[in-house]
Amino acid sequence: MADPYSTLGVARGASEAEIKKAYRKLAKELHPDKNKDNPKATERFSAATSAYDLLTDKDKRAAFDRGDIDGDGNPKSPFGGGSPFGAGGSPFGQAGGFRAQAGPAGGAHFEFGGEGVDLNDLFGGMFGGTANARGGFGRQAQPKGANINYKLSVAFEDAAKLKTQRITLADGSTIDLKLPNGVETGTQMRLAGKGRPGPGGNGDGVVTIEISPHAFYTRDGDNVRLDVPVALHEAVQGGSIRVPTVEGPVMLNIPRGASSGKVLRLKGRGFTGKDGTRGDQLVRIVIDLPPDDVELTKFTEQWRDKRDLRRRFGV
Repeated sequence: MADPYSTLGVARGASEAEIKKAYRKLAKELHPDKNKDNPKATERFSAATSAYDLLTDKDKRAAFDRGDIDGDGNPKSPFGGGSPFGAGGSPFGQAGGFRAQAGPAGGAHFEFGGEGVDLNDLFGGMFGGTANARGGFGRQAQPKGANINYKLSVAFEDAAKLKTQRITLADGSTIDLKLPNGVETGTQMRLAGKGRPGPGGNGDGVVTIEISPHAFYTRDGDNVRLDVPVALHEAVQGGSIRVPTVEGPVMLNIPRGASSGKVLRLKGRGFTGKDGTRGDQLVRIVIDLPPDDVELTKFTEQWRDKRDLRRRFGV
């Protein structure tokens, strides 16, 4: 029954952005794939995910802050080990008469000695319902079952293209997931009603996305970066070369006299951002010289670049 705030290492008044940032940090540190021989890390990862689920659910967070549920999302004992009426053991507070009147939405409102007391506030959390003007108590909504957490590894190209992913649930059924705009490692998708059964219905399935690293692509925000080797004659003379993209190979025009480090842009070949616009693929040229090439060696013995390339360094 851990405190979800303590589990994530955030203050009780933390914003949703602060909670998300703290969870991402823990998820990267404790992820099971990085801690295969450390079961305690896996347990902490699961606890952090459960804490994140509770604190990002506005209703559950409010219920926890009020003390209605514990850190696992389960209802607490209504009396908490003491008198529901405080240290005096009486709901009447000061001495004096009292009168009753109908409160909002049919709730009962009593005044004791001139001070108003709302029976919904006083008794609502103790008898499983809310008070009404006729002296009865309505039934409180029953808690849903626990959430089930899933991890979904997504190929780099699939994430960039938002390709639909299939996941197998705990009950053996499968479901196709449409990846959201702005998807990244740590993105969570909620599957309503796909969790454990409970008195108030099923909990949810919570899918955490992990984008697999790629052999030669890297991600830079919504852009994709790629280093492409270019032969000396291709850089000097220019021309078109075939390069890979997440959508498949395309022809890229190399400008005449291109130097190593020059970056060329392929529009719309990156990741789709949260606003629905797509990033680009940034191709960096890397001139690759053949080792011990006799002809190239002879050529450079006869030709020299007369520019002072290192003059700006003062050497």
